[in-house]
Amino acid sequence: MLILLGLVQQILGFAGLSPLPHGVGYALWLATFLLWPDIPRRTRWQAGALAAIGLGMLILAGWRYGADIAWPAVTSGNSYVVAMLVGVSFIGLIGNRSGKTRPLGRPITGRRGTLGTWLGVHLLGTILNLSTVFMIGDRLARRGPLTTPQLLALNRGLSSAALWSPFFASMGVVMTLAPDMAYSRILTVGLPLALLSGLLTTLELSRRFDLAEVAGFSLSPRSLLMPVAMAALVMLFHFKLTPYLSIVSIITFLLPAVALASNLTAGPRWTLRRVRQHTLTRLPAMRGEIALFLSAGLLTMGLSTFVVAATGSEWRLFPHFGPVQAVTSFLAIVVSAVAGLHPIIGVSVLASMLDLRGNEQTLFAFTALASWAVGTSVGPLSGINLSLQGRYGVSGYRMMRHNLGYALLLSGLVVVSILALHAWL
Repeated sequence: MLILLGLVQQILGFAGLSPLPHGVGYALWLATFLLWPDIPRRTRWQAGALAAIGLGMLILAGWRYGADIAWPAVTSGNSYVVAMLVGVSFIGLIGNRSGKTRPLGRPITGRRGTLGTWLGVHLLGTILNLSTVFMIGDRLARRGPLTTPQLLALNRGLSSAALWSPFFASMGVVMTLAPDMAYSRILTVGLPLALLSGLLTTLELSRRFDLAEVAGFSLSPRSLLMPVAMAALVMLFHFKLTPYLSIVSIITFLLPAVALASNLTAGPRWTLRRVRQHTLTRLPAMRGEIALFLSAGLLTMGLSTFVVAATGSEWRLFPHFGPVQAVTSFLAIVVSAVAGLHPIIGVSVLASMLDLRGNEQTLFAFTALASWAVGTSVGPLSGINLSLQGRYGVSGYRMMRHNLGYALLLSGLVVVSILALHAWL
């Protein structure tokens, strides 16, 4: 009930009706504490360490450097992402009122199936972000537990969308940090690089794994019906009905609303019974996922506050931002992602230590997007890997090991792209 209350408060906040400042974080953290004994031990240790380090850095920043810490807001880190994940979970209530599933039919396997999974997640993920992974992943999981090639295709299909999608979370962050960037040039370089990552994924997975029996996502009209319909609704709200809301915010309230509407045709009592069952079974099952995201958000807040307090706001890392600085920054952020830090930390900290002028903003923007795309694919604590761990039980560190080679090859392509973009600018 606390998890559901967090989602409801988040949705009310979109209309300016939030009853309690930072109430979303309070509800979600309290739910996490209550569910803590039931969280798997490995996840408990991981989430506990992240939260302890983040809280320790906040205390050190305030005590040693005199930073002004907004303590009532420390529970809010990543709360908006968790609220979105809770909203996305209501996908399970859309359709299937009889409890029966349609026959799966003959799966598409081999390279074609893997490419279909990557392409489906990539194209729809540019709009629906992380929710696409669950839509397609849950569909693939109907045939049995997801295999490593399927998980890697889901991971890379979504993370590579950060290279160019104007609706992706990474682009929202970068547009805030570099408002005068030239998006047309980012798109010209980023989109071909993303398509190359899909080709690289297909060839690499077919070499490392036997894909003959690995089912992929079919790009048939029936398979695409719900994701495409949801994408169309998101675009309608984004451009016409609620242009002041971000894509993540729209997804947070739209998916539960569609789920409720699809069940109301069977009557309010049926709808209430299904929502109650979902609240008492599915939402507590997200405890590991919620704990990891909230703890990672606290770590991000603590680290960024500590770095800014320790370095000061006037100090500059580079006197100017050229290709050498861009490549160095890209590699540093990717390495920090492998060490367990989300790329948003590196990108935000880097921006705070730069004074960007003119075309430097475009070069910085592409560097940030590329480091996000590579870093989230390989980082064990990135949003996509935390979600795969919480939803399908695969370790984020296992995903990291399987993605190291891919990240190395894609990093080489990124370095070439940075040099080409600088020459064009």
